[in-house]
Order: sequence, then C-alpha cells, then structure tokens
Amino acid sequence: MQKLAKREEEIMQVLWNIQKGFVKEIVAELPDPKPHNNTVATMAKILEEKGFLAHKTFGKSFQYYPIISREEYQKSAVGELLGKYFDNSYSKLVTYFAEEENIKEEELEEILKMIKNKKS
Repeated sequence: MQKLAKREEEIMQVLWNIQKGFVKEIVAELPDPKPHNNTVATMAKILEEKGFLAHKTFGKSFQYYPIISREEYQKSAVGELLGKYFDNSYSKLVTYFAEEENIKEEELEEILKMIKNKKS
C-alpha cells in the first residue's frame, strides 16, 4: 500500500471520521491553515487514483468516501515502520517506546494482557 503524504493523510483522517463528505465538508474539518477547496478537490482525485477513495456524483459535486479503512492503512503503516526501523521485531518496537517514549508500567501491563488474551 502506498504511503500517504501529510495532507493526503489529513484528508483521509477526516473521511475516516465523517465517513463521507463533499469537498467543503472535508475542508471544514481540516486543521488550520485550511487549504483551498480546489486543492482538496485535486487531492481527493489523487487519493481516488491511488485507490483510497471513491465518490458518488450529485450533479456537478462529488461526495467522497474511503474505500481503504483506517485499520488497513494503520496495519500497512505499522508494518512499514516495523520493518524499516525495528528489523521486523515487535520486542524492539516495544523496547523503544518503553525506553524513549516513557511508556508507563500500567500501559505495558495492558499491552501484555491484550497479547495474552489474543493468544487464548
């Protein structure tokens, strides 16, 4: 799966949250400084070409909706991160967060519980 540029990812985050939207609705949800409507329309077309979005036509307007779920993209992005920076090792990833990002002990215990429950 292709990696999204920052603004593309922001547009996808909006659409994952609102589920579908016209360009004006997408722009309204984007952080400041807000891009111009034409910029978002162009980016939505690019995201459609990349296979992330589809649209329904209403007259001359397009209502965009995601066809790649947040979870699918997350899985791909984490997999890329894991391979690129942590030698495909989850233990190296967790160790990094424990040491560098100061994960609290309670959070680590919660992660261990989730792993144990998944294996059961």
